[in-house]
Amino acid sequence: MSRRLPIIHRVTERSGGPLERNVEELDLEFSNGERRRFHRVRADGHGAVVVVPLIDDDTVLLVREYAAGVHRYELGLVKGRIDAGETPEQAADRELKEEAGFGARRVDVLRSLTQAPLYMSHQSWLVVARDLYPERLPGDEPEELEVVPWKLDALDQLMLREDFSEGRSLAALFIVREWLRTSA
Repeated sequence: MSRRLPIIHRVTERSGGPLERNVEELDLEFSNGERRRFHRVRADGHGAVVVVPLIDDDTVLLVREYAAGVHRYELGLVKGRIDAGETPEQAADRELKEEAGFGARRVDVLRSLTQAPLYMSHQSWLVVARDLYPERLPGDEPEELEVVPWKLDALDQLMLREDFSEGRSLAALFIVREWLRTSA
């Protein structure tokens, strides 16, 4: 069923402290006449990239880095912010050089991913990086990240690992695996 989007009567920025600086309150009216107030977290910056660096059509490069949110080392894909003036392709190539020590001669944006679209406006662009070559740029990580090659046909093992829990990385790998199968 296709529904008309709610009417936004007013958007108010909340101000209650540092954790609320990007929180907006929306005064909404739905097509059935119901009025509600929703809260959303407005994205900072220009979005982010999630990079799937392929050594070949069967092998991806993962990185292991410290994850403060869960206080452990986490295995995942190269990720990072899109800086002002950058395209997702440029940001993906830069992040790949900073985090994994590789550049890419070919980058393809597949789609955007959201994390919690019911209350966050943040988007990450899923980018496939191919035809890799060694090149390292200084990054903001406090230590060099471990680079781990992983076979795409072993995703069933990766998805159950305790140290591989980030949803965007998991979704991106399955999307890219299917994209490779259907685009070949």
